[in-house]
Amino acid sequence: MEPAYDHKKFEAEIYKKWESSGAFEPNSHGKPFTIIMPPPNANDPLHIGHARFVAIEDVLIRYHRMKGESTLWLPGSDHAGIETQYVFEKKLAKDGKSRFDYDRDTLYQKIWNYVQENTGTMETQLKQLGASCDWKRFKFTLDPEIVKIVYSTFKKLYDDQLIYRGERIVNYCTKCGTAYSQLEVDSVEREDNLYYLDYGTVTVATTRPETIFADVAVAVNPKDKKYSNLVGKTAKIPLINREVPVITDNLVDKDFGTGALKITPAHDATDFEIGAAHKLPQISVIDEKGRMTGTPEKYIGMKIDIAREEVVKDLQEKGLIKKIEKIKHVVGTCYRDKSTLEPRVSKQWFIRVKPLAQKALGAIKNKEVDFVAKKYEKIATHWLKNLKDWNISRQIVWGIRIPAWRCEKCLEWTITDGETPKECSFCHNGILTQDTDTFDTWFSSGQWPFATLKTTKPGDFEKYYPTSVMETAYDILPFWVIRMIMLGIYSTNETPFKDVLIHGLVRDREGQKISKSKGNVINPIEMAEKYGADALRMGILWGALVENDVALSEENINAQRKFANKVWNGSRFVLEHLDKTIKKGKKDAELTRDLDFFNKRITKFLEEMKLSQAAENIYEWFWHGYCDKYIESSKQGLIGYSLMREALIVSLKLLHPFMPFVTEQIWHELGRKDLLITSEWPKI
Repeated sequence: MEPAYDHKKFEAEIYKKWESSGAFEPNSHGKPFTIIMPPPNANDPLHIGHARFVAIEDVLIRYHRMKGESTLWLPGSDHAGIETQYVFEKKLAKDGKSRFDYDRDTLYQKIWNYVQENTGTMETQLKQLGASCDWKRFKFTLDPEIVKIVYSTFKKLYDDQLIYRGERIVNYCTKCGTAYSQLEVDSVEREDNLYYLDYGTVTVATTRPETIFADVAVAVNPKDKKYSNLVGKTAKIPLINREVPVITDNLVDKDFGTGALKITPAHDATDFEIGAAHKLPQISVIDEKGRMTGTPEKYIGMKIDIAREEVVKDLQEKGLIKKIEKIKHVVGTCYRDKSTLEPRVSKQWFIRVKPLAQKALGAIKNKEVDFVAKKYEKIATHWLKNLKDWNISRQIVWGIRIPAWRCEKCLEWTITDGETPKECSFCHNGILTQDTDTFDTWFSSGQWPFATLKTTKPGDFEKYYPTSVMETAYDILPFWVIRMIMLGIYSTNETPFKDVLIHGLVRDREGQKISKSKGNVINPIEMAEKYGADALRMGILWGALVENDVALSEENINAQRKFANKVWNGSRFVLEHLDKTIKKGKKDAELTRDLDFFNKRITKFLEEMKLSQAAENIYEWFWHGYCDKYIESSKQGLIGYSLMREALIVSLKLLHPFMPFVTEQIWHELGRKDLLITSEWPKI
């Protein structure tokens, strides 16, 4: 063995040996243990968050593989819908182009080519991190067989009257040009002006004076006695002097502003509900590009912020603003470009989620799905109880196009499972035109566990579904996990996974969120190349429970590189320098007892998916137990060589899931002809 462990010499070659040996493929006889990989975006390089899920999931997979189970870790990549199109549009902008310069098919093909050019990056990087997944079963969310299943689910939901096309208020990003669902809104606190406007008979407070032209009523709370003599009368919209009724509704917060709320159903979610309850008309004054329309001519075509300034100026000139004060309130922003979302009435495809959510809640309550960290079970339960109908249509090109055709004669929709219909389902006549919308990415990825296993090898779905563990980050718990539970139960009558292991985010050494703007980005591939994949993996797992955020720095990773070198040098000393003639020693029983203790302890933590505790215990055992205590004793002839060698073999097995590369190479240095990755886990 060389004097020091050099990861650059060994890692790539070791991974090739694993892959070519078939070690990543499940055996045919053990009980199933399955993890479906959360699919990274096909066109993006891995970030440090991906490295954390790789470290966590690969530890579990390697442990269960060594237990002799039929272990499947199924990898894949996500087309990522709006995220990919958004990135591609930024690329177009650098070339002085935009999405509007291309027809639908051309733009789709350009994005497809862009994704294909970059898709190999993610796979290569997963291999660099040691991900022991079955590449022969790799899936992509736009694989034709995956798309076919997504279409079938949509058709089944429609036939079961769980999907409808409706005109409702949606969260709309005027920059991205698409609607979003309730879950995709980033709610941020912001300071804005609150304007007190003169509506003649009443003063109304609003942060959005530019939408007064869409007002259809003024509402007060029925319990607000100061307005009891005003209900049933009218108020007058400033600038245009249109009279609107004064009504009562329990949704009005009598403690906000003056307690009188201007009702603008086409541009506010609460107002939409009030408007629907009172059968009020909807007037839209902001179009899909975020410009004013249907207003006095002066404001037509203005962007929202500019229109607000002009309306305020005109109101002030006419003495119609009684006062202005600062207010902190929560606004919805686009999770991609961070711009303020515009609530607007739009025709979209919706899923009636209540029946699906009820079954998901039942599965959680009955422990058919078990959250390892109970705090996340509470969060999932809260979301499921409060979900509104899910808008699954997106006004973008990149994604799975919705299989819905509209008849130009009877104006009805024909829904299929992907096939182009020959005629209208209703009038059996007329020209059919396919909807241009695509599915919300989360609708297709919400079917990922069963869609993948139904389209890999014959028998996979029957053997590996429901899967064993769904492991992912807490920030996509409402986006993805609860939707997988809902759609999995609906489509298969079984939960898609048995356990949910949620991990926290990776933060910098000061606990700050990692971002380019802060300059604290940790590139996992750079760290792996500099210090070794083993050091990166242990650094990520060390020092924080899986469910909590972990503070990571280059120093943490370097410390684990030193540990990898300690493992190498300790093993080298035992193999090359100990007196092989010593058969027994006075401390043999003590070594056996301590090794047995740590074996049981580490195994218990792995069974409970307490990976940080398991990692810290193997570190404690190998460095301070095996090396500092027992190697020193063996130098004095107090421990037999064969026992030291056997203890080394057990220790390498215990360490392998965490630091697979250095342990596999030492295994080879032991003269073993088999591979450590497929060796048997130590018995307890």
